[in-house]
Amino acid sequence: MQFSALSCLLASLEESRLQLPSSEEEFGFLSELLQSKELHALVKVHNKIVDNGKDDKFHPVLSSSMQIALEVLEVILPKIDTNTDCKELFFLLQKPHLQGLMCAHDAVAQKDYFPRLPEIPLEVDEEEETIKIVQLVKSNEPLTGGVHSTEPIVVSIIIKGATIKSDEETGKIVIARVMHGGAADRSGLIHVGDEVCEVNGIDVEGKTPNDVLAILQASEGTITFKLVPADGRGGSRESKVRVRAHFDYIASSDPFIPCKEAGLDFLKGDILHIVSQDDAYWWQARKEGDRNMRAGLIPSRALQERRVLHERENSQKTEIEVPQPECSLLLPSASPQTSDGILNCTGGTFVTTPRTKKILYDAAECEDFAREEIATYEEVAKLYPRPGLYRPLALVGPPGVGRNELKRRLIATDPNKYRSPVPYTTRSIRPGEVNGKDYYFVSREGMEEEIAAGKFLEYGEYKGNLYGTSTESVLSLINAGYVCILSPHYQAIKMMRTPQIKPYIIYIKPPLFAKLKETRTAASAKSTFDETNARGFTDEELSDMIHSGEKIEFMFSHFFDDTIVNAELAAAFETLVRVAISVETEPLWVPASWVQ
Repeated sequence: MQFSALSCLLASLEESRLQLPSSEEEFGFLSELLQSKELHALVKVHNKIVDNGKDDKFHPVLSSSMQIALEVLEVILPKIDTNTDCKELFFLLQKPHLQGLMCAHDAVAQKDYFPRLPEIPLEVDEEEETIKIVQLVKSNEPLTGGVHSTEPIVVSIIIKGATIKSDEETGKIVIARVMHGGAADRSGLIHVGDEVCEVNGIDVEGKTPNDVLAILQASEGTITFKLVPADGRGGSRESKVRVRAHFDYIASSDPFIPCKEAGLDFLKGDILHIVSQDDAYWWQARKEGDRNMRAGLIPSRALQERRVLHERENSQKTEIEVPQPECSLLLPSASPQTSDGILNCTGGTFVTTPRTKKILYDAAECEDFAREEIATYEEVAKLYPRPGLYRPLALVGPPGVGRNELKRRLIATDPNKYRSPVPYTTRSIRPGEVNGKDYYFVSREGMEEEIAAGKFLEYGEYKGNLYGTSTESVLSLINAGYVCILSPHYQAIKMMRTPQIKPYIIYIKPPLFAKLKETRTAASAKSTFDETNARGFTDEELSDMIHSGEKIEFMFSHFFDDTIVNAELAAAFETLVRVAISVETEPLWVPASWVQ
């Protein structure tokens, strides 16, 4: 039918050629498009998709082929060095064309290709209003119900994962949100914006969410809601975005959250699956790998950024505008307010109290604080290791903490595997030094030109001479199959965190002062702040090391992939070796742009 429709459309186009005010070029384009093999192939695919329910031969067996492919990658990864079939399959499953095919298959299997259009409203008399009645029952299984277009809709289900609030404009009680994956969402019978008219036969007009709470607390057995359906009831697609959280979040202690019971707790570093970003202030998310289908509320990026800015600037009593509170319809749930666990309500205007935040560093000491970004969430994806193409290891930390010694020891374990790029300098060559081995000795003018052209990952000046590491020297080691080991200044982190380099950043952290002094004294460690290396560290230098480490953590910890406390050098080195092996062999979460 579709092919004949294309033919009719082409014929109509030819008949209208003279009547329509269009150029020959436009007619030629449309005519060529309607006759193209590509369009006819797409129509053929469309026919198969539409008819897949009528022909068992084309019925999808599963709807998660992409997820299964990722699981297969993790299973065969340890075997790719010893089994050629596994190696071939490992690389095949990472081909963009094959992954695109599997994503298309899953979209078809989930029928995710249908356009989401607003539902056509029922035609009713002006004096009548479409009503649906939802009965809440205290059991673990949903009951079935009938749907009738000419009668009120009557269903019986367990509502789990929906919240109510008072509409700001009308004052009416409405469904505030439906949590993705919850029973209310899966039923398709409860929608955001549905107006609550009655609860157990009691009219709720003019009442508040707390009044509804009181009605529910006094109810026993079946609870009946009478609802006016919202105008638009189309559900939103579940997002596939994954993010790494850069802060801790405890919903129960958040005065802003509209419904504490619907919140999702997480810790810094957790991977979250963001399933909905429809709300500007509150996203819905699950923890990656969590088997709980119902999503929870977390602050959006915009809300968290505003909150952090406010906390930093908060030295006076300031009122914050917050959304209307919501009540949770989570059944069953434990609540100190009610024994039957029907509904809990939180919210209200939040007024901050006078606080003064302790600042670790003076603004005059480091201007970087003025430019420090607010770390909230970073979109991530899994990066699978590829033999022969290794991620560089970047050791960052305060001066004197032992980064260079750890780097030296790691390279010494296998110089044919681990390499460090040769730095550039504008100083004169010294006796015994070899150009290209110790340094690349270049002119100041030439190095300044390459710095201006953005060819250096990091550079600096010391005693009138420039020093730096070029991007090309790092990439050349990566492309040659070496594991590149770097010990950059912390300010170079942003420069090297690119899809081309993909560094694994390890923070080398000093221990507490007492342990730092004890271990450095026992090892007769020489001060790196004394060029002669003729003495040990002073207490002031050790304190400065810890102070610098705290500053680096405060500013850049959201970029760290791992942290190693360098108390005992031998123990820290063993940890570094284990980390290096895991980076080579395990799939890891990285910024999403690195795998696109």
